[in-house]
Amino acid sequence: MRALRTRFKKEIVAEFLPPRKKSSKAIIFLSGMPAVPCRNQLLEFFSKKGYWVFYPRYQGSWESGGEFLKKSPEQDALKIINELPKGFKDLWNDKTYKIRPSKIYLFGGSFGGTGAILASLSPKVTKAVAFSPVIDWRAETKAEPHAWYGKFVKNAFGEAYRFSRTNWMKLKNGKFYSPMYCAKKINGEKIMIIHSKDDESVPWKPAVKFSKINGSRLLLIRRGGHFGLGNFMEPKFYKKIKKFLKQ
Repeated sequence: MRALRTRFKKEIVAEFLPPRKKSSKAIIFLSGMPAVPCRNQLLEFFSKKGYWVFYPRYQGSWESGGEFLKKSPEQDALKIINELPKGFKDLWNDKTYKIRPSKIYLFGGSFGGTGAILASLSPKVTKAVAFSPVIDWRAETKAEPHAWYGKFVKNAFGEAYRFSRTNWMKLKNGKFYSPMYCAKKINGEKIMIIHSKDDESVPWKPAVKFSKINGSRLLLIRRGGHFGLGNFMEPKFYKKIKKFLKQ
């Protein structure tokens, strides 16, 4: 099934699918960065499970307008949540949808896991599940040090991510787009984190510290590498996630 397309707040382009059966539950997927936006299989998988599914491009990235990292990226998800009851148009067929979700789940991978956790501060968000999220940007790995990574994204992805060096360096101040900075304010009962101890891209120890502060559910895997959105469909993880969402 071809994913439908819409635009929120005139800038945030998103792919979406309605649920295969009548439902008022919604999932917003927040991707890693950098990542090529191609998730039809993921959208169809959860559409069949009975969810409205949305896969946005961050402002300042890919087809979306704006400047990347000018504002904290989780704000994109919150804007989408606020727009759902007002109506959004399928740009392929010029059809308008309006939904008032009974439950809203945020699923994020890596960079997007960070956003899912932060957006859970909104009372409109029911729960958030994050694979390999960046909890504290001050903690780095040897494989992907912060300064090098910013240059890599610029060189390897060009205008797909449009950000200034100033905005990129905001990630290192310990406050901007940082779950650790507001760990005590976050309701851990709404959060599930899945991380691998052999992740060479994002360190796992900050997730342990974070979960101890607020009681977030943490599933540590000995081996698995760096997880992303694709892992949500794996049976061994989906079973645990499904149980968490029902609790």
